[in-house]
Amino acid sequence: MKSKISLYSKTILTSIGQIMLQENPWTGLLFLAGIFYGSVAMGIAAILSAVTALITALLLKFDKNETEQGLYGFSAALVGVALTFFFKPEPVIWIAIIAGSSLAAILQHIFIKRKIPVFTLPFIIITWIGLYIFHNVFIIGGPASGSELLNDQNELATVAHGFGEVIFQGSILAGVIFILAVFINNPVAALYAIASGVLSAYISLQFSEPQTDIHMGLFSFNAVLCAITFSGTRVRDGIYVLFSILVSTLFDIYMVKMGWPPLTFPFVASSWITLLLKKSVPAKYR
Repeated sequence: MKSKISLYSKTILTSIGQIMLQENPWTGLLFLAGIFYGSVAMGIAAILSAVTALITALLLKFDKNETEQGLYGFSAALVGVALTFFFKPEPVIWIAIIAGSSLAAILQHIFIKRKIPVFTLPFIIITWIGLYIFHNVFIIGGPASGSELLNDQNELATVAHGFGEVIFQGSILAGVIFILAVFINNPVAALYAIASGVLSAYISLQFSEPQTDIHMGLFSFNAVLCAITFSGTRVRDGIYVLFSILVSTLFDIYMVKMGWPPLTFPFVASSWITLLLKKSVPAKYR
């Protein structure tokens, strides 16, 4: 019994770590600490969502190794955090979190079985549906504002905000915790992601985006995910990182201008385009 509890706890933490593609329970634990620092409700939602995804995977007999790798829990965890970020944590929101997390795990399974790399797409689909329902059908207000004041707008603060916004956290401390969490599992990915925060901010400035939004990391968090995804020790990896950052930032800027909540769709779209680019390159040069 103790071994099962230990395994399930490790799976839940690994699922949260996989939000930034890190299969490491210690990374997940640090992510969870950063989330709780920003909002207790978000922290509880992240755990509830990961637990719901795990239960769904066990009941539907999803692949054991895939489940333990956290592949069915990261989109679910993001759904939970997102819904408590956008809406007051009323009973109907908690019900939506449970239902949405289970559905996210099922969608992830469908795509995995078909070998389609969709990254966080299940989270995006479920959250967009939730935003539509709770803004237009069953209207729920937003939570009380708890964001820290943006007094420091230097590059390091912008990078920290970029990491934090991946999991809807607006504080510099949460961002620093997330950087450390990625670094302990994959230093190269963390360093690429730090550079991506600076580069995406610079690109956004060239398109005259609001400086406050840029320094809050709203145009960087998708770039951070791209950098982590395509990071590596070869020169060609750096080229793919650079390309994906450019594409994701442009997607981000366009979606914001159109008034559509981008979530992590710019990351997903740019990753698809980058993967297609890699496939078009001769195998020995990939």
